[in-house]
Amino acid sequence: MNGANVLGEFLRARRALVRPEDAGIRGGGLRRVPGLRREEVAMLSGISADYYLRLEQGRDRNPSLQVLEALADVLNLDADATEHLIGLAQLRPSQTRGTVPAEGRARGAARRPETVPPDILQLMEAWPNNPAYVENKFTDVLAANALARALSPNHAPGSNIMRAVLLDESERELRRDWDQLTEAGVAALRANVGPDVDDPRLVELVGELSVRSERFRQLWARHDVHPKQSRLLRLRHPKVGDFELYASKLGIVGADGLVLKVFQAAPGSRDAELLAILGSLTASGETDRDRDPAGSESRRAVEDQ
Repeated sequence: MNGANVLGEFLRARRALVRPEDAGIRGGGLRRVPGLRREEVAMLSGISADYYLRLEQGRDRNPSLQVLEALADVLNLDADATEHLIGLAQLRPSQTRGTVPAEGRARGAARRPETVPPDILQLMEAWPNNPAYVENKFTDVLAANALARALSPNHAPGSNIMRAVLLDESERELRRDWDQLTEAGVAALRANVGPDVDDPRLVELVGELSVRSERFRQLWARHDVHPKQSRLLRLRHPKVGDFELYASKLGIVGADGLVLKVFQAAPGSRDAELLAILGSLTASGETDRDRDPAGSESRRAVEDQ
């Protein structure tokens, strides 16, 4: 990531994804790079090749709305990606860094503590049949109820959902739609952070995942931008088997971007029955023992004495 030229990075990544034939370009000889050439994007957008080159190189950061909309059309951007492009172009250095130089935003820079409102905590605990947790824009988990933790240990506070889904094999086994989920998750992360690519937490997370996950590297390089939407999750839980839950995302007013994630099953369905069984196992403590064999052995040893 290069916070000094986020617009150029986005334009380069997105033009590499456009097939020349989809843009009405036939032939064109041998291509050394995927997607459209710079001069082709410029021609199709109605701007000069030199001006487009300046945009990609970060030497011109004040394109008009008309130019941006023309570029979005050539690059086949949807509404979310177009809005993201316009937001990148409208930034000024002072908006992304304030009076703090880039080198001052180091990985170890202090962050303001994120606090989940007490009423949200009470609300989650009052939902015995709905797994729920709170995450920030980097998918760090800040709070979760018991049923959410039973659904996945990685829903516990202190975990990072993106990191867990990409690196924890048990998460891949849990999520039957892992491919679609990871694609949507990375695109949502970009949408959440927008142009603030210098944020120390984001730099840390992207750095780790780029080193450890080929899947993440491929998806992050695409610069896909799609806000996270409510969706149907297809799960395979080790205790109750296959079932489906609808995941809803609720913004928490006045909580600086925190989101409440709530899962529910269709009333009266087999999925609701399985979720209830998982809840009963959670209440009895059975799921915790099954996930901690060493702890179970220790408890049995104490009971036998």
